Amino acid sequence: MSDRGFLFLFSLLMIVGGIAAAGYLVVSGQAGTVDGLFLVLTALLTAAVFGLYVKFMIGRAMEQPAEAAKTAAAKALAKESPAKAAPVQG
Repeated sequence: MSDRGFLFLFSLLMIVGGIAAAGYLVVSGQAGTVDGLFLVLTALLTAAVFGLYVKFMIGRAMEQPAEAAKTAAAKALAKESPAKAAPVQG
């Protein structure tokens, strides 16, 4: 597996883990204390950071095929219409 695939799966695991931890703290009633509140905020912040990373990663992955299509179209256009030679002035 590539490093991008591993990082994507790890990021998804961290997002689910952060949301699950925050949910557990709320359901168990521990979020009502000051310590529990900070634990909930930390878990949600971790999930948000990894969520932004996944969003960035998906955006970069979708950007690459679009650039490849543009360069392929430019190469095909260059092959179809060869450049005209400039007239020689003497």
